[in-house]
Amino acid sequence: MSKAKAVKKKKSPSDRKQAVMKLVLSNTCAVCKTPCARGIRYLEGMRKPGAVGKGVPCILTRTFV
Repeated sequence: MSKAKAVKKKKSPSDRKQAVMKLVLSNTCAVCKTPCARGIRYLEGMRKPGAVGKGVPCILTRTFV
């Protein structure tokens, strides 16, 4: 008898885990203990007069679904 190698099935794209991040506003980025580049850039943009922001995805709130 010959020994056959076990073949792993590839996961389809719909079976993979998807990362979900919460949107945070500039006041949350301002008090963050570990500021990221994306948050700092967003915070600087919100300091300009007349700026309208809808939030930025926070990498620290990442969860997998």
